[in-house]
Amino acid sequence: MVLYIKIIGILLKKLYFFLLLAISTVAKAETNSGDTAWILSSSALVLFMTLPGLALFYAGLVQSKNVLSVLAQNFGIACLVSVLWVVIGYSLAFSQGTSGLIGDFSKMFLNNIDSSSLVGTIPEILFVVFQMTFCVITPALIVGAYVERIKFSVVLLFSSIWLLIVYCPVAYWVWGGGFLAQMGVKDFAGGIVVHTTAGVAALVIAIVLGPRDTFKKNSVSPPHSPVITMIGACMLWVGWFGFNGGSALAADSTASMAVLVTHIAASLGALSWMIIEWIRFGKPSLVGMVTGMVAGLATITPASGFVGIEGALILGTLGGVLCYFAVDLIRLRLKIDDSLDVFAVHGVGGMLGTILCAWLMSSEKGGVGFDEGLVLFDHLKVQAYAVLVAVIWTAIASYVILRVISLFTSLRVDSEDESNGLDNSLHGETGYNK
Repeated sequence: MVLYIKIIGILLKKLYFFLLLAISTVAKAETNSGDTAWILSSSALVLFMTLPGLALFYAGLVQSKNVLSVLAQNFGIACLVSVLWVVIGYSLAFSQGTSGLIGDFSKMFLNNIDSSSLVGTIPEILFVVFQMTFCVITPALIVGAYVERIKFSVVLLFSSIWLLIVYCPVAYWVWGGGFLAQMGVKDFAGGIVVHTTAGVAALVIAIVLGPRDTFKKNSVSPPHSPVITMIGACMLWVGWFGFNGGSALAADSTASMAVLVTHIAASLGALSWMIIEWIRFGKPSLVGMVTGMVAGLATITPASGFVGIEGALILGTLGGVLCYFAVDLIRLRLKIDDSLDVFAVHGVGGMLGTILCAWLMSSEKGGVGFDEGLVLFDHLKVQAYAVLVAVIWTAIASYVILRVISLFTSLRVDSEDESNGLDNSLHGETGYNK
């Protein structure tokens, strides 16, 4: 009898641990309300970055006669890209796929996604929304390269084709399980997917489109409203917490550290840019400070979930310094009219942060540490290769898209419309009077 009791006791203990394991497994497969609430909030923050943050940031930097055109470009892109994302974009970027190069069509119109579909501990439909906001801001960033001279129809056409040909494949390669993800690339929140692709596309379109007439004459007017630019920049800064912190897809310590390093890098980007201007010109400009802030944010983005405070200090400082001199190189030496410095700030910052992430993620630098069995050189090689692939593909595809569009319509407005301003010539409205 005693033996039977012991056996029953052992069996009950095993059953108890089995039940605990089963409950734990089920719990992991269920939606976490805290994580869901955080990603809902992050989605709103990232959309807030584009509308109104980025729109106002760019609008303040152009001449007053082109303010409405910039706002219309941002707003039109947001609407168009959102529709394309749910129709086909999400499927291309995040469905299974078989080649490692692009997803399939199994999730077109969000088919095969229901209330029980999860990504981690959040509903997959929320993941769709969160990723949609990233998809919206990426072509919107490119707006800064072609303001004050491009046709609105070309903006919409280029953005929609570019989304499907460039953004979705690169997102799949890095985040959707494609060949770069399989190699172990680290891009926490979009150094490659967002900033590198947007920056390179901006450089290509600035070259193909040609400079503004005022740029040719060295008579570009200063920003009409640094106040509006600063307001937009502040919205970008706050929204970036959702951009980087939300990319953890959980309300946890990784998200918390991502938010902290994001803030520190933004602060140092602004300070380093300010100091350079102060030394060089004797006066620190507000536009320079907020541009440096954006450079710091772009640089920390790919590494924000992998580095610690030391990484944030280094990336924020280097982002501000190197992006500043990249502006000089592109605008003054190469004479490329990337009007609002998209490549120099976002492209250079995103590539810099992506590559340096391999070094700064080490545990000695306060980061999460290297992947098991890999050393610094292994990570550097993968990061550099991923950047190179994204640069080459984005450059070639963007150029081809523009050339194809130019077969059917001219890319830019005529000189008279450019001189009069795009607000009235393209939209029949006047949004700002000095």
